[in-house]
Amino acid sequence: MRPRFFAALLAILPLPVLADTPCGGLFNAFVVGLAAEAPSHNIDADTASSFLRSVRADPAVLRADRSQGVFQRPFVDFSRRLISTDRLNTGRSNAQRYDAVFNRIETDYGVDRNVLLAFWAFETDYGTFQGDFNTANALVTLAHDCRRPELFRPQIFAAMELFKHGDFDPATTTGAWAGEIGMVQMLPRDILENGTDGDGDGHVLLKTSVPDALMSGGKMLSSLGWRTGEPWIDEVIVPSDFDWSLSGMETVKPASEWAAMGISAHDGALASTLPASLILPQGRKGPAFLAYPNFSVYFEWNQSFTYVLTAAYFATRLGGAPAYDAGTPDAGLDGDQMKQLQSKLQTRGYDVGDIDGILGARTRVAVQAEQKRLGLPADAWPTPALLTKL
Repeated sequence: MRPRFFAALLAILPLPVLADTPCGGLFNAFVVGLAAEAPSHNIDADTASSFLRSVRADPAVLRADRSQGVFQRPFVDFSRRLISTDRLNTGRSNAQRYDAVFNRIETDYGVDRNVLLAFWAFETDYGTFQGDFNTANALVTLAHDCRRPELFRPQIFAAMELFKHGDFDPATTTGAWAGEIGMVQMLPRDILENGTDGDGDGHVLLKTSVPDALMSGGKMLSSLGWRTGEPWIDEVIVPSDFDWSLSGMETVKPASEWAAMGISAHDGALASTLPASLILPQGRKGPAFLAYPNFSVYFEWNQSFTYVLTAAYFATRLGGAPAYDAGTPDAGLDGDQMKQLQSKLQTRGYDVGDIDGILGARTRVAVQAEQKRLGLPADAWPTPALLTKL
């Protein structure tokens, strides 16, 4: 279907209102279906037609979605790649430069400035690179793709709402390949719900206004359940004869109980009254952390365990914590070996999610269960020895 004809079709074709628009099939037919569905989201036909008129499928978006190999890196490698002296110094400089903004965020939303500084650093390098993918194209492409349509289709109608209010241009608005916009990379629905005019100019401009971006990010974290005045992680020292099967997010105990088992803070003191889980990103011989309730909020921002732990750790560094003790972790698995492991675990009845070569939360749970069954230290860190035994 030619683009001009397609645009005309959107403008004049009487279409029934659909409760849902199935993914897959012909892209142009999918877009026509979105136009038909728009009124059920309180988007008028003219707005939907104008928004969708220039939308195109973007193969580069799908390539980016399928090529997230960086998350296959283990925590130590990944965190060292993202955290640099320059990022630390720039973060601390920005904390001073925007001190008044961070004071407002901490007063209004209870979110520690270092948490937002870490996201700002990792998402866009403090706003210097916010992504050059056309956002409308990215959202529609990902909604049409059948891998995660339930995540991206609602974002299209949220973007239409922003467009209706003059805060989004489908032809020129750009951002990350997954549809996030602005300095802290927020999806359209999050902008609708949490967008905040931090500089008082009457607009919410997350791409150009630092106060708008940071205030919006703070409000979003607050809405996701951030607990004021509480830590998110502490680096800890664990006894060598510890029961490693107690590690992992599934086991939660008061920090005072972990202390009674011999776990101590690497720097400072544990938040003894808070519930916490012992996190061993690279097993019993690598770094160790206690994760408090605020750590779970990070997963509402990003689903990657490695990214989340790195962002949480970087926030502690910005706050003055020392560098972690990397230890001497056992050799892990490369991407292909991890896929073999996931396939073997899946064959044994474990739900590991996609066979993607990434050591995610569900793969960790399965690894730990098999380690325990085989009489190995159950620290959830997969090694070539475990792969061989399976």
